[in-house]
Amino acid sequence: MLPPPSRTSNRSLTEWIKQVQQLAAYDEAGKRETVIDAWHELNTTERFLFNKLITGGFRVGVSQKLMTRALSQATGIEETSLAHRLMGNWTPDTTTFDELINAESAADNISRPYPFYLAYQLEGAPEELGDPTSWQAEHKWDGIRGQLIVRQGELFVWSRGEELVTDKYPEYHPLAGLLPDGTVLDGEILPFRDGQPLGFNVLQTRIGRKKVSKKLLQEAPVILMAYDLLEIGGKDIRATPLAERRTLLENLLAAHDTQGIVQLSPVVEWSDWQQLATERKHAREQHSEGLMLKRRDSPYQQGRKKGDWWKWKVDPLTIDAVMIYAQRGHGRRANLFTDFTFAVWDGDALVPFTKAYSGLTDKEFNRITAWVRKNTVDRFGPVRSVKPFHVFEIGFEGIRKSTRHKSGVALRFPRMLRWREDKPAEEANTMADLMALLAAYGGTD
Repeated sequence: MLPPPSRTSNRSLTEWIKQVQQLAAYDEAGKRETVIDAWHELNTTERFLFNKLITGGFRVGVSQKLMTRALSQATGIEETSLAHRLMGNWTPDTTTFDELINAESAADNISRPYPFYLAYQLEGAPEELGDPTSWQAEHKWDGIRGQLIVRQGELFVWSRGEELVTDKYPEYHPLAGLLPDGTVLDGEILPFRDGQPLGFNVLQTRIGRKKVSKKLLQEAPVILMAYDLLEIGGKDIRATPLAERRTLLENLLAAHDTQGIVQLSPVVEWSDWQQLATERKHAREQHSEGLMLKRRDSPYQQGRKKGDWWKWKVDPLTIDAVMIYAQRGHGRRANLFTDFTFAVWDGDALVPFTKAYSGLTDKEFNRITAWVRKNTVDRFGPVRSVKPFHVFEIGFEGIRKSTRHKSGVALRFPRMLRWREDKPAEEANTMADLMALLAAYGGTD
């Protein structure tokens, strides 16, 4: 569509990135002039990449784990060391590749956290893990995973998403003087009051807030529920077995008064798997998502690894609902209907209460797409209203009262567990069933 370039350019990638960053400050006329001027000196391929950059569409789907592995093979540096160097509060503006990857001082940044160790969902029966004495069990707290770092008299708090969130949790600030230098704790940023955890919906009131008011600090106070120690006295102890790290953590918190800001995540006392299964059944009563099972001799690894750490979550809450709206998906599923709205009965009326877009197989998505095309009743932009015919079992982790939703409830992590082709729409659940779940397990916005 564009004519050939009128001149050539040898500007570097850095120069082009700086120009793209500056576009945000221009008015519409300035943006237009700058973009057209760039087109005049770029060839077809370069224009394509430039357009992708300015529209935010230049994305290559490579996982961090795969990238780290490739860098390890290219540089000869161990993956664990590279993963650690890539953590932290750096940007391409503040460092170079050589400084970040190759320099021996790459790990000297005092704010740098460690890569998080993540667990897999337990796949089989817990008895398959063997001798109970080889395992430590504790509750899977329903908060936000975080690392708390004290180095050189300064405090840093990182979320699992590698976001520096120190300023969002001012309750932790006194810990810079209460914990010894060279301390790194792994734990849960947890809403907590009167000796017990609060629901995750309480913590949600603070997520995304740039400033935390005094009122919010009173309504949604947080602690750090600590369950691991990664560094002590400035020494990285991740290779130390969990049982020893746990003892060091207990001794550290016993020796330093953290004024209740940091609390030790208690281990569950148990002797056999059946006893532990009973503890898991009552997890929701403690605002817990279930249990964590950790091999006592395990090191603290990086990323998601199978074998040593498992999460044994409680079974999801469920409701059978009727699909009433459908919308196309994104990416490779852009031609399929994958995003659905579900409703329950309130008398003779269907009341929408949640959306879900995961849980079905590709084959099932193809089948439901063909059905939606033949049974569309109305269209509202990209959304199609369909005949109230199909029932799906919806699973979710939590329910709370919500004034922002027409149904009066909001679900946490809703997804489709199965397509109930054996159940007619008339037998789907009701608003009364939803309210019963809300009364038993819910909170408020």
